[in-house]
Amino acid sequence: MAEQSNINRALPVLVGGALVLGFLYWAKVIVIPVALAILFTFLLTPPSQYIERRGVSRAISSVLMTLLALALAIGAGVAVTRQVSSLLDAYPRYEPNVTAKIEQLRSRGRTGLLDKLQSVTQRISTQLDRHSAAPVTQAEREAARAQPVRIVEQGPMRMSQLWSIVAPLLEPLAGLGLVLVLVIFMLIHREDLRDRLISLIGVDQLADTTRALEDAGERVSRYLLMQLAVNSGFGLCIAIGLWVIGVPYALLWGFFAAVLRYIPYLGSSLSAFLPVALSLLISREWTTALLVVALFGGLELVTNMLVEPMVYGRGMGVSQAALLIAVAFWTWLWGPVGLVLASPLTVCLVVLGRYVPFLKFLDTLLGDTPPLAPAHRFYQRLLAQDDTEAADLLDDYAALDGLERAYDEIVVPTLAHAREDLRQGRLDAADHERIVDEAHALVDAHRRLIRPDALVGADLTRVLAIPVRDAVDEVAVSMLGKLVDMGRIEWTAHTSAVLASDVIELVRAARVDALVLVSVPPGGLANVRYLAKKLGAEFEGLPILVVRPGLLAGAQVRQRRELAELGVSRLAPTLTTAAAELRGLASLR
Repeated sequence: MAEQSNINRALPVLVGGALVLGFLYWAKVIVIPVALAILFTFLLTPPSQYIERRGVSRAISSVLMTLLALALAIGAGVAVTRQVSSLLDAYPRYEPNVTAKIEQLRSRGRTGLLDKLQSVTQRISTQLDRHSAAPVTQAEREAARAQPVRIVEQGPMRMSQLWSIVAPLLEPLAGLGLVLVLVIFMLIHREDLRDRLISLIGVDQLADTTRALEDAGERVSRYLLMQLAVNSGFGLCIAIGLWVIGVPYALLWGFFAAVLRYIPYLGSSLSAFLPVALSLLISREWTTALLVVALFGGLELVTNMLVEPMVYGRGMGVSQAALLIAVAFWTWLWGPVGLVLASPLTVCLVVLGRYVPFLKFLDTLLGDTPPLAPAHRFYQRLLAQDDTEAADLLDDYAALDGLERAYDEIVVPTLAHAREDLRQGRLDAADHERIVDEAHALVDAHRRLIRPDALVGADLTRVLAIPVRDAVDEVAVSMLGKLVDMGRIEWTAHTSAVLASDVIELVRAARVDALVLVSVPPGGLANVRYLAKKLGAEFEGLPILVVRPGLLAGAQVRQRRELAELGVSRLAPTLTTAAAELRGLASLR
């Protein structure tokens, strides 16, 4: 029945996803211009607002920025076309260098793998040519020598010929015109479009919608502008470096480097391929090619390690692996346009997942926030019997946030989770015992804290700690023992094997100054109440501290009231609070 219910919930999502995917593919003639218009609107809004603040009307600033962007794109296209044409015309001058490098490779010996492959290929081709069928009769030989003749009529160009030339250009030109009109319209009426979108979603969701729009707009606009600046700077540095090295058409390769760098991780390597190949053509030596490789590698390293962290700041909020997958998906769906739109579209999906409840899975799959809390990761590693990674996780958290927070926020929730799984039957007794023992071993590996304000040489406060129920409480006692001040407190801990009837004798024999009862929720309150009642009646005036690490805030008030009825006024819901209570008791002596 549960499986059928899961299928019924998943089926609408799968059908909806298939319909959306089909719409994005089959309606891409309309969807792509709209998406490009939104992208350019994000990109041109900051400079358009800057011009408006200088007293220019919105309509003029919007048209001006759109035409300026179009002019830059056309100028770049013309320059690239001329550079490519010039490169093709100049290729014959470089053929002797290519021949020289091939001879250098051949002169190193004929026993290489490439030579063997070439020899085998030539032999196979010879055998195929030898056994191929040849014309044997006079008629077949004449037919084989015959060449097809095409009669071309001279005359004015027909409408069909004109249409065959113009038709392939109509769709791109219509798409470009639609993008330009949409960009101008969106820049002029951006507030009106925002209000209509909010009204469409609903006024009841006004707060979440406003936060989502601001988050998406800020992330996308900032990322696009910073990416444009970084990639343009990268391309400019490549062009200057290639010019210094002596590689022709440096501006062309710099332009390609800036454009291809929009492809995450792979763009720089792809943009280096053609300049390296050209450097092999223009020079008979290998030095130029090695310098080009060093230029691209060094600039990419500096950009990734220094420039991007300073410029991007907190980034887009998208996982790097998810961004690579998104680039592949959108490129497959929409071609080169999808490559350009992949990053902003993925950002918008992450923002939707962050603010729309039923799309939360998008934030989990694509976002850069950790999918598991540290406590869940620690528990999962213990379940997988990976003690090494669990220890590293605990030590790293303790190094950053302190041992107290590491215990309260990682180990205690893990123990509570394991106990609840055992009670619910999701974890058998053997696995539960193994997890508790591993957690205990990790805690025992830590040293006790020595605080700077420890009163060395002062009278020590004798404290006896008793785990109320089982091995889980023993781990909590060990953790608390690591947090108490060694210079103020003489810490003694017993095991959970001590019977309740023997606790009174232990306390009397130890002559302690304070008593600590430790019990990790869920459960255990009845055991705590029983021991507190017996000890309170036997040792009147003896301070008793009840430690319930991980106790929920809603249960603290009720349990404080129940313990107060037994004469126990100290309840610590965390190990950090318990350590502070013990320091307070020690300072009173």
